[in-house]
Amino acid sequence: MAAALGSLNAVAADDPRERLEAEQTRVEALVEELRAELGTSEAEAVPELSDPADAASETFEREKDLSILEQLERELAELQAALERVDAGTYGVDEETGEPIDPARLEAFPTARTNIPGAER
Repeated sequence: MAAALGSLNAVAADDPRERLEAEQTRVEALVEELRAELGTSEAEAVPELSDPADAASETFEREKDLSILEQLERELAELQAALERVDAGTYGVDEETGEPIDPARLEAFPTARTNIPGAER
């Protein structure tokens, strides 16, 4: 695999995997925590509240938490895809051009699939 990543001078072979796995562990913990807070039953979704304003506030908070959960699950999918690219030897290679992805971009956004169009390299 080192040969496949050899053109990516600033990206060492083991560093991406370790970083991606650490981020995956962190996001998985956030997902578990949020799922525990949300509960598993729709019956628990919004308790019966006599004040419509309280019910609306609870509904808003639940919807916000569900949105955050969806984003975290998308992030987990991107992390898994990045790990698969590491295994395939294509991590750090722009999926559109085949050129190396700027190491600074990978540092800032480790799941990047492409370079930023028109960016200075």
